[in-house]
Amino acid sequence: MSARHIALNRFGLGARAGERGPADAREWLLAQVEGEPPRLAGPAPTLAEVSEVYREQISAIRAQDRARLASSGRRVGVLAARELTGVLTTRITSERPFAERWVAFWSNHLCVSSSAGLRVVALAGHYEREAIRPHVFGPFEALLLASARHPAMLAYLDNAQSIGPGSPAARRGARGERGPRGLNENYARELLELHTLGVDGGYDQEDVVQLARILTGWTVSGLGGPLDRGTGTIGFRFVPLVHEPGSKQVLGVRYAEEGEREGVEVLRALARHPATARHLATKLVRHFVSDDPDPADVQRVARTWQETHGDLRRVAAALVALDSAWAPGSRKFRTPQDWLVAMFRALGATEVPPTVGQVLRQLNHQPWAPPAPKGYGDLAREWADPDALMNRAELARSVADRLMRDRRAARLDPRVLADVMPLKADDPLPALLGDAAIPVAERVALAFAGPAFQWR
Repeated sequence: MSARHIALNRFGLGARAGERGPADAREWLLAQVEGEPPRLAGPAPTLAEVSEVYREQISAIRAQDRARLASSGRRVGVLAARELTGVLTTRITSERPFAERWVAFWSNHLCVSSSAGLRVVALAGHYEREAIRPHVFGPFEALLLASARHPAMLAYLDNAQSIGPGSPAARRGARGERGPRGLNENYARELLELHTLGVDGGYDQEDVVQLARILTGWTVSGLGGPLDRGTGTIGFRFVPLVHEPGSKQVLGVRYAEEGEREGVEVLRALARHPATARHLATKLVRHFVSDDPDPADVQRVARTWQETHGDLRRVAAALVALDSAWAPGSRKFRTPQDWLVAMFRALGATEVPPTVGQVLRQLNHQPWAPPAPKGYGDLAREWADPDALMNRAELARSVADRLMRDRRAARLDPRVLADVMPLKADDPLPALLGDAAIPVAERVALAFAGPAFQWR
C-alpha cells in the first residue's frame, strides 16, 4: 500500500472518484488538523427545536394520546434524520477526511447511545455537533468538559438524576417531604474506566463514589430532572440543592467544597493524568495503525499527550509521525460506517439516500447507537464474520443496481474504482472491472464487495 493510499484510506475516509491523492501524504494530513474543525453540511436542528418536540412527546405519553404520540415520534425521527444526513453528507464530500475521521473517533470514544431512550435519541446528533466537533483539535480537557456538560451525556449515563446523599434535597426527602434522592455512580464509573484512565488506571470503588459525589448537581434543565419542571429549552444546569456538600478525595487528591468548580477541577486532573495518556494513546494507535498496537508507538503518542497536556492537534501529528503507520503491511478492517462512506466517496456522491439510516441498522452500525458506553469496536474480529460480509455483498449489489437507474451515474466506467483501492500488482480486479462482457452493475458490486475494499 502506497503512502498515498494510506493517507486517503487509513487516516482518511477513502478516495473520492478521480482523486489521485496528495504528493506529500504526511503534509496533506497535517494541514487538515490546522484551523477550525470542519462545519457540517446543511442546516441542523437547534436545542429549541429538540426541546419543543421532546415536550410534545412527553405530553402525549402522559395524556396517553396515541395520535399525538405517533406525530411527535415522527418529528423526533425527522430531527434525528437531519442530523444524520448532515454528518454523512459531510463525510462523503469532505476535502478534510482525516479531520472527519478524527471527529468520528472522539464521538465514539465519548459516546452516547439512542438505545437509552427518547431523551438521547433527540439529543445525540446535537451532542456530536456541539460538544465533540468544535473541540477535537484543542485540549482534551476542553473536549471532556464539553461532553460532561452536554444534556445527552448527563441523560445517557444518568448523572442528571444523581443526588448527593447529604444534599439539602436529599435531607428534605429523608424528612418525608417530596424530593429526589439517590447517588448515581454510572457516569463517574464510565468517566474513569472508559473516558480517561482506563480499566487498569489505578482507581478503586471509593474513587468512583467520590467522583460521583463531586458531579452531583450537574444536571439538565428541560428534561424533568431533579427540581426541574421539564419546561423551557433543554440545557446544562448546575443545581446546588442536589450537590453533595463537603470536601471529596479522588486518586489521593482532595477537592474542597466549591460547587460546580469541583467537577471542572477533577475533569482537568483526569484529562492530564498519565494513565489517561496511556489509555487513549493505545486506543488511537489501535484505530489508526493496527489492531495490535506496538507498545513503542503507544509510548510515543502518550509522551506527546503528557508533554502537551492533551493537545489533540499535537497528538494527531504524533500519530502521523509514526513510521509504523506508513508500513505497507499494516492495515485496518473497515467498520460498516467506514465501508459505506468509502463507497459513496468512490462513486463521487454528493448526498446520501434517505434510507441510509436503515442501511446502517442492517449493518449493525447505526450512528449514535452503540450497545454499551464503550462505543463501537474497531477490531477486525468484531466486524469480519461471514454474515456481516454477506450483508456487505448484498448491499453493494443494491447500490450498484440503484446506480444504474441514474442515467448520469450509469455512465460510470468501473475501471476507475480500481484507482481508489490499494491493489497488488498481480490483483485480477482491474481486469475484471474492465471486462465489458460483465454487466456494469456486477462490476461495481464486485469492486465494493471484494476483499481489497474491506480494508483501509
